Amino acid sequence: MTKAGLVLIPLAVLSIVTALIILVVIASDQISFASPAALLIAGALIYAATLVLLGRNGIANVNELEEVISRDRLSNLPNRRALHSDIERLYKSDDEVAIALIDLDAFKQVNDHYGHSVGDQLIAKCAKLISDVCSEEAYCYRLGGDEFAVVNGGQAAGTILEGMCRSLLQQLASPVDLDERQIPVGASVGLARCTADERLSSSEMLRRSDVAMYMSKRGGKMRCTWFNKTFDQRREAVRELEGDLRIGLTEGEFDIAYQPLVDANCGSIVAVEALLRWERQDGKKIGPNEFIPVAEESGIINPIGLWVLRKAVCDALRWGNVTLSVNISAAQLRNPEFPIKLGEILEETGYPPHQLELEVTETCLVLDPVVAERSLDVIRGFGVRISLDDFGTGYASIGFLRQFRFEKLKLDRSLVVQAGEDDGSRAMMLSSIALARALKMDVTAEGVETTEQADMVRLAGADQIQGWLYYKAMPAEEIDALITKQDAAASAIANSNGEQAA
Repeated sequence: MTKAGLVLIPLAVLSIVTALIILVVIASDQISFASPAALLIAGALIYAATLVLLGRNGIANVNELEEVISRDRLSNLPNRRALHSDIERLYKSDDEVAIALIDLDAFKQVNDHYGHSVGDQLIAKCAKLISDVCSEEAYCYRLGGDEFAVVNGGQAAGTILEGMCRSLLQQLASPVDLDERQIPVGASVGLARCTADERLSSSEMLRRSDVAMYMSKRGGKMRCTWFNKTFDQRREAVRELEGDLRIGLTEGEFDIAYQPLVDANCGSIVAVEALLRWERQDGKKIGPNEFIPVAEESGIINPIGLWVLRKAVCDALRWGNVTLSVNISAAQLRNPEFPIKLGEILEETGYPPHQLELEVTETCLVLDPVVAERSLDVIRGFGVRISLDDFGTGYASIGFLRQFRFEKLKLDRSLVVQAGEDDGSRAMMLSSIALARALKMDVTAEGVETTEQADMVRLAGADQIQGWLYYKAMPAEEIDALITKQDAAASAIANSNGEQAA
């Protein structure tokens, strides 16, 4: 019988019986076998019995509904509502209460690459894994998306919970088996606790664990981090910096410096790299390492990045055949509108696409390879070149380089420096250049600061050299002067050769 039937049938019976009793009482003068009082008593008893039946049925339905709204259907774990209820219940004791927020590190990529059906299977598999790790010692929950939580109470609740989480991370260090697939998925964990002397609301406990989890991700993922009150101070500073970034973009506080790249053989300027600079109205200079991560996380990197592109191509229109190199972030590459906006800028400014080179880092591509590849394919369709920046610091492999088909490889400064210090690093640099050559990529050596380093990378086969040995980053006006001087020298040589030929 359906739930609706369990309610409607007793109601129908109650209505019919009540109507019959009323009719019988009205016609009681013609009925001799029962008095009106007896009929009323019988009717009342039937009415009461029906109410009891309805009440029991209603209570059962309420209990079932309570179970439904407190449990996640996909993972079969209790949900956020149940978590808050359980924390408040644990607070009734005098023991410590601890919570762990667990966020899967690569879940979005799984959905993008394999589809949401596989993503759902992965959620169910991870839910089972978390439940097995916690066993009967703690309460497990799914909060939504790829977020899980574990709550524990007791005299050493926090210590026990941290041990469980570390065990979980150890298991997630290996790929998860799913339908004959090996799916790599790590996790970041944030922990928070409170004692009987300082009871926090369940919402505050969850917020603190979320802040700690965020710090785990910033620290490199696959780690556990306990909440610290200084984290709130840092978040407040980040929010303030985010507001300053918005103001800075509106008030024109940003500028671009350009660092020339020279031909490894003749030393002439063949390219310039656009480098973003920020000087606030109070005169304080903020370094890119400080504000770029905040801009990426807040999404402000998208309008800032488009501003950089537009200004840089407008400046570079004055520099003839010199290639312009611009860095793009992971957030820009994940933004489906970025290739469209890039095409609009190229069309509006008339800048030659083949002279524009976008630099991406290994980390950008590893974080979201499927989306990155789609965006890069569209960008290449415009004729724009793609360069892999900071090579030698991350995860790139031969398969990785072949997948993304870069036009240029930029050797990171650290690899160049180390190559001048030990044979192993030198062999790595040589093999990297040989690999680039085999894949028909140009090679730039970054961070060259000494003549010895320049000679080494030149002999190793680098096409271009970038570093303080030749030029530091400078305003566009100084690039104007350098290009003018270089063009004049080239023209003089050409004229001289022409006169000698004549």
